Amino acid sequence: MAVVVRSFTSPTLVLLAFDWDAGDGRPDFLGFAIERKPGFGGATSSWLPNRIGFNGPKSDHSDFSSHDAPIQKFTWWDARIDTKDRGSTFSYRVIPVTGTPDTLKYEEAEQGQIDVTVPQVQEHGITSHFNRAVVSSQAFTKQFPDLTTASQQKAARAWLANGMEQAVPQFLDQAAGKDVEGAIYHLTDEIWIIPALQHYGGALSLAYNHTSVDDTSDQAIGELTDNGRPASSFVARTHASIMHNKFLVRVGAADHPEAVLAGSANFTSEGLSAQANVLHAFESPDLARLYLERKRLLDGNPTLAATKREQKGWSNKIAVGDASIRVFFPPEPDDERASIDAIVDAVNAAEHSVLLCVFDPTDKKLLDAVFAAADNKRMMLALVNRVPTAEPGGDPTHADVAAKIEIFHRSQNNHDIVGFGAFKSGSTPTDFAVERVLWPHEDPKKMVRVHHKFVVVDGEGKRPVVFTGSPNLSGNSLHKNDENLLEITDCPRLGRMYFAEFNRLYEHYRARASDERRQQGHPETFTLTKDSRWAKKYFVPGSPEEKSRKAMAGEPQE
Repeated sequence: MAVVVRSFTSPTLVLLAFDWDAGDGRPDFLGFAIERKPGFGGATSSWLPNRIGFNGPKSDHSDFSSHDAPIQKFTWWDARIDTKDRGSTFSYRVIPVTGTPDTLKYEEAEQGQIDVTVPQVQEHGITSHFNRAVVSSQAFTKQFPDLTTASQQKAARAWLANGMEQAVPQFLDQAAGKDVEGAIYHLTDEIWIIPALQHYGGALSLAYNHTSVDDTSDQAIGELTDNGRPASSFVARTHASIMHNKFLVRVGAADHPEAVLAGSANFTSEGLSAQANVLHAFESPDLARLYLERKRLLDGNPTLAATKREQKGWSNKIAVGDASIRVFFPPEPDDERASIDAIVDAVNAAEHSVLLCVFDPTDKKLLDAVFAAADNKRMMLALVNRVPTAEPGGDPTHADVAAKIEIFHRSQNNHDIVGFGAFKSGSTPTDFAVERVLWPHEDPKKMVRVHHKFVVVDGEGKRPVVFTGSPNLSGNSLHKNDENLLEITDCPRLGRMYFAEFNRLYEHYRARASDERRQQGHPETFTLTKDSRWAKKYFVPGSPEEKSRKAMAGEPQE
């Protein structure tokens, strides 16, 4: 049977998932060679690269061709997608490789082929920005070996932001002098956002976080008032634990809301670049109206109790482009949890897969549902900023403490949850180029790399459910913070986009977690196997690898 190939795309990458049933039981199955047309740098065709070979990495840290060093996985991504490639179509051939390392045989008759069109940043009235956010990578180190000057740092920030740095400036440009209102947690980016706000020609009104322990945005607000903005345009939000929103609303004539920009990225240089985040802009008056109403509620700086009393629950579904969207604005009353329970219900109803990508999730009920999905033979993968290195102190009956304990045990026993914390100073894999982990002048105690807050259910299927927004899915985000949470349904396009971006980050950090295990006595890590042993786990019934192979490359279930 020929190779089956599927694609998952975002404006920044193409993720390929493939399967070859005939590989099961073939002792000489060595992996896959993957060819792209057109190729890199104007070439007619190119083989996608592999960083490791049958004898480990190259001494000069350069890449192998997958034609010579087959891919020993059932997924691989083409990360060489540039801004100019958006809207372009590429053809991929995935060829099984058999034989021996010295005599490779290409099973051309069994190859799978697929044509893939890279999506634009804006499609169907929905703009989607995912940044690269891979400071801890060889690609970043090679691209920017020196970060001593301001111009070098700006260029590096832009490469990491991958277009996200233009999300706010472009949103303001599209407003073209109309009113813009928003609610912003941290506003500090002096490279793109603050200059764009200073030069914006229309009226600007912002609610911003300001508490006794956090005045991070005060300097930027001062700069805006010094630049001529009326002080009355800015309202300090002092009564929530934190005002954690990050959104802007475009308001047209007659106070008519037109569009909203929202996501997980703080309006900081770190949020746009070094921290993994997403920002969406939705051309939807109905959705924008709900955000505008919320912002104007915050303008009154109500008490936390008053904000909870204003809770209206999930909105009705709103048609936005090719998606259906609901929004929820925490905090909720202390005895309610409708926002997160909607996620729990979706996870419990998962048909094939659950992906969790959250900075610091501590809702025990949600984690129980996510891990139960894995135990019930759904494909489950989770990425957090840091996996606890040991059982945390505190009362284990407390939900947040119990959640951290569960994350620790799951990462140790099942290896299907990983975190940025696997990157440690001085632990670069043997024979690999040194990777930069810290940004200049960055405090490692405060460092954040995985800042996302999303859950994707059945992202590879026909009926995906995506939850995304500002909440960290914790007790505080439920009951103490001002937040916004979106549920996106009826949109396989966005489901596949989140699926692709998650897997890019997950594989990036899982590689380092694998190296941790290599250092614990598994020297074969980062070396291709010379027979089919690498593939055996993918064909073990009920294994995480088998679930992943079938869910990603197989036809979506009804």
